Amino acid sequence: MEFKDYYAILGVKADADNKDIKKAYQTLAKKYHPDVNPGDKAAEDRFKEINEAYHAVSDPAKRQKYDEVRRDYEMWRQRDDRSGFEWDPRQAASGSAHTRPMSAEEFADIFGDIGLGPEASGFSDFFSTIFGGFSGFASGGEQSGPFYDNVPVKGRDVTGEAEISLEEAYLGASRTLSLARHRIEAKIPPGVRDNTRLRLAGQGESGTSGGARGDLYLKVLIRPHRRYERRNDDLQVKIPLDFYQAALGATVPVQTLSGPVMLKIPPQTQSGRRFRLKGKGMPRLSQPGEFGDLYAEVEIVLPENMTAAEIAAIEDIARQRNKEGQT
Repeated sequence: MEFKDYYAILGVKADADNKDIKKAYQTLAKKYHPDVNPGDKAAEDRFKEINEAYHAVSDPAKRQKYDEVRRDYEMWRQRDDRSGFEWDPRQAASGSAHTRPMSAEEFADIFGDIGLGPEASGFSDFFSTIFGGFSGFASGGEQSGPFYDNVPVKGRDVTGEAEISLEEAYLGASRTLSLARHRIEAKIPPGVRDNTRLRLAGQGESGTSGGARGDLYLKVLIRPHRRYERRNDDLQVKIPLDFYQAALGATVPVQTLSGPVMLKIPPQTQSGRRFRLKGKGMPRLSQPGEFGDLYAEVEIVLPENMTAAEIAAIEDIARQRNKEGQT
């Protein structure tokens, strides 16, 4: 029979106090609880092992007996005694040296068939040899019994994806998501960036035994915009000017996500020049009232439907400039 180091199973030292033992148990039980790992046999076996270890060392009387067995076992190992460790004298007794753990079959004979499987106790042979009895069993392989039922387990986290426009990213948006058991309204805050993974606390699956709800992790995708290019919280936009406006100066409207503003263009503005419109970019996520900037880049274009007189005037200007360049 294999010796079980319950302290190692729980990840605590042999002199750990009850508070540390309980904390370690709760952490591991939540991680490996069958409700969190459905269909995972390895996780279920690990949970049973953790449950057994806690059951053995959380009770002062059981812990004292286990510590005695552990000490004797370590001494036997150090002696390198090949005759084998004697388990029989350590079997649980209740006033008689001949008492032993009750088998599942004997339990059923006395109390009737209540659906116990062959490993109904949920405890190993080692545990039953040391402590005996059928206390804390889990029936039929189901997740029941004092520890299955009493451990608060947080609900599963769930993930989702939402695609939104740049305007929705500016204003904030909401999306209705269908989960396995319910529908939720996910709120997307203003200023969210492309590929941001938002954590919406308490919007996941329900917990068990009083455990908190899980969280929703929502990946937000922002569609490309036909006019604006986004860089972090700043926006860039091109503003077309004809060469008359660029040469003489003008006041032109610039459309922003919060509405149009008027931009004054000074005379002799070159193509590619950028103008900064402070606070006209995207909202800064989780910083109410804070915004990035909008950069308007001049793009000079030819006027449409130019008249013959306009073309002649431009030709005259070009000849004059060439003359001046030659002198």
